[in-house]
Amino acid sequence: MSNLTLYRFTLSGHSHRAELFTSLLNLDVNMVDVALQNGAQKQADFLKMNIFGQVPVLKHNDDVINDSNAILLYLAQKFDANRTWYPEDVTVQAHIQRWLSVAAGLVASGPCSARLVTVFGAELDHQNAINIAHTLFKTMDAYLQNREYLVGTQPTIADIANFSYIAHAPEGGVSLEQYPNILRWLNNVRKLDGFIAMPETKADLLA
Repeated sequence: MSNLTLYRFTLSGHSHRAELFTSLLNLDVNMVDVALQNGAQKQADFLKMNIFGQVPVLKHNDDVINDSNAILLYLAQKFDANRTWYPEDVTVQAHIQRWLSVAAGLVASGPCSARLVTVFGAELDHQNAINIAHTLFKTMDAYLQNREYLVGTQPTIADIANFSYIAHAPEGGVSLEQYPNILRWLNNVRKLDGFIAMPETKADLLA
């Protein structure tokens, strides 16, 4: 049995980040589905692993890591011997961290929040989330004009952190049709060996 266990919810983009990266690293992982709809993440046993009651959570031997971006950092430094996903160059690391912050900030408040409304019925300001997403996407599309990936010439955890919710933005009512460079970047990620997709939800623009 693997000594890696990932506690996930399959329709969570945060969970998908971690699951996708374990697949790209070709790791043997025990997947445990957490029934968020039943409040399993708020039960005492789960709260012992993550005091915030959120997925994903990664267990590796005695290590318990929560927060999807923290999991990406942990896996990249533990299991990528060539250090391509999170290079040792501190300048490259700083650029990657900038995009991890984007994933935790504008992506979370934009396309992620818009999708929370349409897929899960969250009581959030849907139009505001859509507006944030389009503002972000305009900036990203221009940034990606002559780039294949977000940092450097090879994929890094910056790409993995931002992929899931942007790829599924149409489920939240955010069209990607006017962002050709983002669409190209998304396809570059999909072409990576070991890529696995997050299940599609027939919501909003995909309904």
